[in-house]
Amino acid sequence: MTSPVPAHARLSIGEVLAELRAEFPDVTISKIRYLEAEGLLEPERSRSGYRKFSSRDVERLRYILTAQRDSFFPLKVIRENLEARDHGLQPGDEGSRPVAPRVVLADDGAPTADSFRTDPHERRLTRAQLVKGAEISDGLLDQIEQYGLIRGRGPNGPYDGSSLAIARTVGELAAFGLEPRHLRAFKTAADREVGLFEQIVSPLHRQRDPGASARAEETEQQLARLSVSLHTMLVRAGLRHRR
Repeated sequence: MTSPVPAHARLSIGEVLAELRAEFPDVTISKIRYLEAEGLLEPERSRSGYRKFSSRDVERLRYILTAQRDSFFPLKVIRENLEARDHGLQPGDEGSRPVAPRVVLADDGAPTADSFRTDPHERRLTRAQLVKGAEISDGLLDQIEQYGLIRGRGPNGPYDGSSLAIARTVGELAAFGLEPRHLRAFKTAADREVGLFEQIVSPLHRQRDPGASARAEETEQQLARLSVSLHTMLVRAGLRHRR
């Protein structure tokens, strides 16, 4: 198994081929160039015109090759799935509609640190894309924003992946009669937790050594995981005691 490509690395097309050849023996430079010509890849170009592939490009290429090999997806479906991934949606099977991504959970149903990692390449969604991806109405989105559960950068967005996940969850709760106005307490509690965590993480952000930023991010993710796990256990215990 090959090692992950470092996030900052830029690989030549030959290096990408070497990276993927063990997993995809049939891949060739011509195939990579063809996928680029079809608009599925957009590697950077050096001043001399040579292709330079980022870790995200390699992961994208790996997804394309896997979808062709394992699912026999045509390029049209792969293109649609890539567009869904770019907008924070979870690609569907052939013929099905992309949906909002699910939170990464451990075997016991609790969140993991990966549940709180952010994708620096995540694209923004318009209002129409958010409504479609979350499977909610425009009216419900108005209420969600009215009570501060999510907030776009403007009247029509853009929105990020977290907004999509929140909107979808609120839509599922609405099916049980819980309206956005009932959920304002969740936002208030979350804001208080974030403020508490900032007191712990801020000193790490002020440190100047090279690893400070990574330590701060890891601390934030672990604090978030523990916070949500505690909330889950408290709700479980409360429901159990009411039986």
